[in-house]
Amino acid sequence: MNSVKYRPEIDGLRTLAVVPVIFFHGGVAGFSGGFVGVDIFFVISGFLITGILAEDFTKGQFSLLNFYERRARRILPALFLVVFACIPFAWFLFVPRDFVDFAQSIISTITFSSNILFWLETGYFATEAELKPLLHTWSLAVEEQFYLFFPLLIWGFWRFGKTAVIAVISVILLTSFALANWTVLHHPSASFYLLPTRAWELMIGALAALAVRSGRLHLSRPVGEVLSFTGIIFIIYSIVAFDNETLFPGSPALIPTLGAVFILLPASETTLVHRFLSRPFMVGIGLVSYSAYLWHQPLLAFTRYTYGEEPHLPIILGLILVCFVLAFLSWKFVEAPFRNPNKLSRRTLLVAGTGAAAVFCSVGVIVMNLQGSPSRIKIPEQIEASIERSSRQSECFDIEKLHVIQDWTCSIGIENGAPEFFVFGDSHAYSLLDVLDEAATKLGVSGRFSGASGCVPFLGVHALRKDQEVKTVTQQTYDCCNTQKN
Repeated sequence: MNSVKYRPEIDGLRTLAVVPVIFFHGGVAGFSGGFVGVDIFFVISGFLITGILAEDFTKGQFSLLNFYERRARRILPALFLVVFACIPFAWFLFVPRDFVDFAQSIISTITFSSNILFWLETGYFATEAELKPLLHTWSLAVEEQFYLFFPLLIWGFWRFGKTAVIAVISVILLTSFALANWTVLHHPSASFYLLPTRAWELMIGALAALAVRSGRLHLSRPVGEVLSFTGIIFIIYSIVAFDNETLFPGSPALIPTLGAVFILLPASETTLVHRFLSRPFMVGIGLVSYSAYLWHQPLLAFTRYTYGEEPHLPIILGLILVCFVLAFLSWKFVEAPFRNPNKLSRRTLLVAGTGAAAVFCSVGVIVMNLQGSPSRIKIPEQIEASIERSSRQSECFDIEKLHVIQDWTCSIGIENGAPEFFVFGDSHAYSLLDVLDEAATKLGVSGRFSGASGCVPFLGVHALRKDQEVKTVTQQTYDCCNTQKN
């Protein structure tokens, strides 16, 4: 095991990271930028992992196997527990389509590729993202991908001296930062989720660790006070001032990440910020921060899914309290025991971890093959009949078809009558198709219907649709009123 000195204020900094994230996902006012907590976690990870690696390399005791074992002990037990706990709730609550999505997220979470899955599926700030119990595992995937390549990279360049290591880290940092600033404008979802655009935040932490370890960073107490206090201000400002319109992780992400670095650099027990972050309640929350991060999203997502609307603030606060209770329990009875090699050998960890991963992935594959097991849900016959009757999408609601055929509308009401009314619009209009058809038939009148996704139900009004990957509005228009008209 490594002998890197424990710094309690880092656990306090974890508290500053995890609490805003949880309150942000809970929709609590004043935490519109709470998502920056993930960026602080990235800086801390880069700082601690680099410190551990540098210590091992300096002493000539680095072992890639030991490194991965420590990461597995730290990450897998609590993660597996939370995934296991989510499965029965998803079984009883999710409709088939959402259950299939959840099954896919299980596989990607276990294989640490959920950041790629959620990048392909939806944006982080999209409303439907709030209903995904494992959405938050994207950041774990980024860190695990970082753990795979970074030790090997440092190992390869350490022989050339610390200057070479610093140069390589700096190049990665600058390249990643430039890429993040470009993709946040052109491919914002990819920029948010993927490692190449997040690596710079980890590299900032890595450079901070090397600076502290070099022994050349001599900060006087006044400088340390100013630096660490500035760091706190930067973090608080980000939490309060940022929101889902902030270009992230572009240049604005420098504010919370530098804030974390400014707290890590002084490494002094005399500063006011150090003493505040080292208080028992700050350290205590920081110690359970990983488990709290794991539990909060499933609690919020399943509750929102059950309610069908945003829960009231007392319910959200109650869920947050439950989250920290579960976090303490899983830290005490799962995290801590599994991190102790005297209680769980490497061989047992490998066998248990591999077996559990195989079981989870198998569950995911089975659910996907069963198409979400529709038989779980008993739908009343009247509702099921109405669903079966609504099968005219290709006839009445197909924008591609509307552009290529002459008869771009479908009939509603009585057959072969002269049309007396016309209905057009988007999917909301289509949801009324059967009701309008039935009403028109009873009244003995005939009408026509035309619909397309994104079709604004006003004459002469065109819908500008946002591309899933482009934050700026593209010039792609959809207008179901201007297609193949005679």
